[in-house]
Amino acid sequence: MTTALVGAVELLERSLAYTRGTLAGVRPELLDAPTPCAGWTLGRLLAHMEDALDAFTEAASGRVRVDPVPETTTRVEALREKACVLLGAWAAAQPTVEQIAVDDLGLDAPLLVATAALEITVHGWDVGQATGARTRIPDDLARGLLGVAGHVIGPLDRGPRFACARPVPPHASYDVRLLAWTGRAAPHMTEPLLCNPPEPPSQRGRAS
Repeated sequence: MTTALVGAVELLERSLAYTRGTLAGVRPELLDAPTPCAGWTLGRLLAHMEDALDAFTEAASGRVRVDPVPETTTRVEALREKACVLLGAWAAAQPTVEQIAVDDLGLDAPLLVATAALEITVHGWDVGQATGARTRIPDDLARGLLGVAGHVIGPLDRGPRFACARPVPPHASYDVRLLAWTGRAAPHMTEPLLCNPPEPPSQRGRAS
């Protein structure tokens, strides 16, 4: 395993640890609660997260086929189990897994794993907001993900996958900066969006 992939897997491990903590607050009566993703309920977000974990785990074999998952109200335990499987799959990934085939695209393995860590972390934060736990993203984790977010979230992603970026104060913490770049606002932030807000999503796979 390359040094870059080792670092990405370590980032993934920290993201999973954070998100497992936020999932502890999920209760059946909260599944219809709104999330920071416009138009998404907690139940739909959990379904999307499970789908993403399956895809990122499959990527450790060198190829991804993303299929929708059925609706259910028993997702939290499945998410915890799949998180462990995901980490184990990438920790045991062969050194030859350098490019991941996603449809017709070839993606760099360390970048894909780091992107998984980013998605898992921000959705973990979303879960915490929906349940009322409001657990902040650890500073060292947010700092590690900030560069990843800047690399993978571009102008064309605004609207279909991410809301517009938000301004932040000059000395904002790393978690506030990360959330702002992904279009999310920390609870105490009220600054306006830097572009027109996107339309609410119409497909499960478009939450980000």
